[in-house]
Order: sequence, then structure tokens, then C-alpha cells
Amino acid sequence: MTGRIRDRRFAAKVVEAAEAVELIEPGANIGMSGFTGAGYPKEVPGALAKRVAEAHARGLPMKFGLWTGASTAPELDGALSDVEGIDLRLPYQSDPVTREKINSGLMDYTDIHLSHVAQRVWQGAFGELDVAVVEVSGITEDGRLVPSSSVGNNKTWLERADRVILEVNSWQSEHLAGMHDIYYGTALPPRRVPIPITGPADRIGTPFLECPPEKVIAVVETESPDRNTVFTPPDGTSERIAGHVLDFLAVEVRAGRLPRELLPLQSGVGNVANAVLAGLDAGPFDGMTAYTEVIQDGMLQLIESGKLRTASATAFSLSPAAVDRFNRDAAAYRDRILLRPQEISNHPEVVRRLGCLAMNGVVEADIYGNINSTHLMGSRIQNGIGGSGDFARNAHVSIFVTPSVAKGGAISAIVPMVSHVDHTEHDVDVIATEQGLADLRGLSPRKRAERIIAHCAHPDFRPALQDYYDRALQSSFGLHTPHLLGEALSWHQRYVEEGSMLPA
Repeated sequence: MTGRIRDRRFAAKVVEAAEAVELIEPGANIGMSGFTGAGYPKEVPGALAKRVAEAHARGLPMKFGLWTGASTAPELDGALSDVEGIDLRLPYQSDPVTREKINSGLMDYTDIHLSHVAQRVWQGAFGELDVAVVEVSGITEDGRLVPSSSVGNNKTWLERADRVILEVNSWQSEHLAGMHDIYYGTALPPRRVPIPITGPADRIGTPFLECPPEKVIAVVETESPDRNTVFTPPDGTSERIAGHVLDFLAVEVRAGRLPRELLPLQSGVGNVANAVLAGLDAGPFDGMTAYTEVIQDGMLQLIESGKLRTASATAFSLSPAAVDRFNRDAAAYRDRILLRPQEISNHPEVVRRLGCLAMNGVVEADIYGNINSTHLMGSRIQNGIGGSGDFARNAHVSIFVTPSVAKGGAISAIVPMVSHVDHTEHDVDVIATEQGLADLRGLSPRKRAERIIAHCAHPDFRPALQDYYDRALQSSFGLHTPHLLGEALSWHQRYVEEGSMLPA
């Protein structure tokens, strides 16, 4: 037995990754751990990619279905995509090689709400799950699995897979033990019961994952770091967006619509999100909590400064410097952080009950408040919807943030009509850009359009948006949501043809 594998039944199954992947049948559906570059298997995917490449070199077809928690890292998504070893990918990805394969039609991709994955797997919507490949940080003497730096869908993979390969990663801090809350009370209707969470710090499960030893066909030992995307530091644009959001929250507190400690925070990832979190760290709000998907640098800083009492999530998404801080002081964070399965971290029932304040990014928004968060020019997938929909529809206040322009000013983030809809106007309360903030609550579509154009659009595009809206008021088929159908998507077509949404 080794230091991290303390059960002889599992220690007897330790093999090299190359031997483990030979136990996976071609065409199998594989559920792999990982969520935003945290807690993904480090050795098995690369060995599997090598096996695929060798098969293709001999003229033999070999592809696998790849199911994860969310995005992973180049060693997993990138390696298997590069050798065209993925048949169907779900539910979220952010790897550039994977994205190119999807948009080239070489890989099928199913983009679904993250809270829906577990129940659809239990329903059999994607077929059988043949193999689970799950990273853990340790195995106890009695065979319980200590989860890693993400939980994601691991509980479901271990339950539903016919066979299991474990990667035991000794790079992960031993102090992760006790930081997880794995709930085994979910079920399909009609046996479903309420999720008993009334506060972000509530523990309702066990610190360990469970897996019968007889299911485990191989154990691979690793000592490899997570690889999360390093986000650029907040710039002037993201800081201005953050300022508008913080001003809005302050107004809500003064009006008595939010308590002084706010409501549980949910924040997407990226430099705008980190700018908002940095503003909260410097702001007047104390005793805050978070019920979110990922814990990123800004949220870790809020915990360290004492502004954030507790944070519940399903994974970390930390820069290398923040990972070093966390691993050094993991024991100190254990009572302040909970990592849960994503079917719980993103559960609509819990989000609604807690009254989360949701903050997420967009690709584009239209003048009526519809949001596209996944597609470029209507047809090229960027990453996926992730968990933004889980929170947006059920949040106490749903805030979407974005710079007003992209590609050096060639693209407007505010358009007449979005080219793809992920969140309808009914799920959007607030839109903020560096230009300003539009509170859309209680407004009719026409009032929404006036506010979004005036407060959120970039000055280079504001006159054209106003002109479109004014003409739509004169000649639209109806005046509830006025549109000129013949040119509603002309801005996108102009960009595709000319490289800019700006008129010549």
C-alpha cells in the first residue's frame, strides 16, 4: 500500500496508465472527472489518446463518448480531440482544439444545463455509461474515496458506470479531506424529495465518494498539478463594469431590497467576475456568503480577508499563485469551503430558496434583453451554457455583464437581435457594460430597449441601434417587441462578410 491508497483491495489494482486504457473498449462512453481544469484525470486521457493515435495509424477506427463535469484541460480534452478520439462531447468545454473540431463538424457536442446532466444520465438519455475515470486525492482504510479539487458529476459517474478507473493524485492537498459534501439523496420522479439546504454552509451528505471495490478495474497513481486557465488581470473596462454592479448592489441595500451582507453570491469565471469580487473585497459589505459553481481567485481573497464567511461550490478555478496559497493553507479553508456534486451546487430548487445573486458573462445581448452566451455569429459554439441558466432563471437578481464591444470595436455586444438565444428576456434582470447599467425589472420590451441602448451600448454603435429601433417603431409587424425582420441579423451578416458590424 502507498500513502494515499490505504485500502489493500484498491492497492492491489495499481497499474500504469497504458495498461489501464487497454481495459476500455473502443466506442465506450467514458465519464471523466474534471470541472474548469480542476480534479481531472492527468495520466489516463493521455495514454488513451496515444492508443487512439496508434489505432488510427493502423487504419482502425477508434472514438469514445466523453462526458465530464464541465471544461477540463489540454491533457484531457485537448489530447483526445487532437487525435480525433471523441465521438460525442458533453456537457461543457472550453478547449480550443475541441472547439475547432466541433465547429468543423468533426465532433458531435451536446450543450446542456449543468444541473441536468446527472438526471439525464440516470434516465439513460445518452446511452449506457461504460467506464468512469475519476481523480481522487486518496482512498481511506475502509475504501472510501476522498474527492479531489472538483466534484462535478463524479458521484453519478461512479454510480452509473459498469467499470471504474481511479487516478489517485498525491499532488492534491491531503487537507481536502473533509471539505466535500456528497449528497446521496437525489432520485428521479416520483421518488424525488426536497433538497434540505437552507443556507450555503449546510452539510447534508458525507465527505466521501462511494464506490464498490469490485467495480474498480484499475488504479493509477499520479502526482500532477491541476491546470486552470490563467485569466488576465482586471483592466479598466472590467473595473468600470464592476463599479456599476457594485453601485447597483449598494442602491438595493439602501432601498431595503437586499440585506447589508447581501444574498449568496454566484459568479461566473473571468476577469470581469474577478473585478466584481475585488470590488466587493474593498467595498462596504461584510459577512457575505457564496453559493456558486466555482471558487476563483477573487472569492478566495474574500475568504482570506474575512469578507466572505463561507463558500459552497463544485470546484476550484484558481490561478497558479492562488493554487499555491490554497495548497499551503488548505486546512485553514476547510471550515469555510464546501465542494458538492454539481447537481446540488447548481440545483434550481436550492438557488431559488437561497435567493442567489447571479452574475454571468455574455457573448451578446439584444435591445430587449435576450442573451446569447454560447455562439459566435449564431453558428460557431464558443464554450457552452454551463451553469448560467441554472442560476439566471432562479436567482433573486440575475445580472449579466460584458464589455460593450469586442474584436477592437468591430463587434457590438449590444445588437438588434441576438443570433442565438440562451437566456430569454424573462430571465434577465440587469445588464451591465463599461458604459453603464440597465435595470430591466418591471419594464415592458420597449422600455427595456430604450434603457439598454441609452446605458449599455457603445457610443460607436448607439446611433445605429437607436436608428434601428426608431424605424422598427414605424414599420414593425407589431409594436410590443418592434423588429425589422429583414435586417434584425444584418449586423452579424455584415461582420461575417466584411469583418466588422460597423456600417461601411
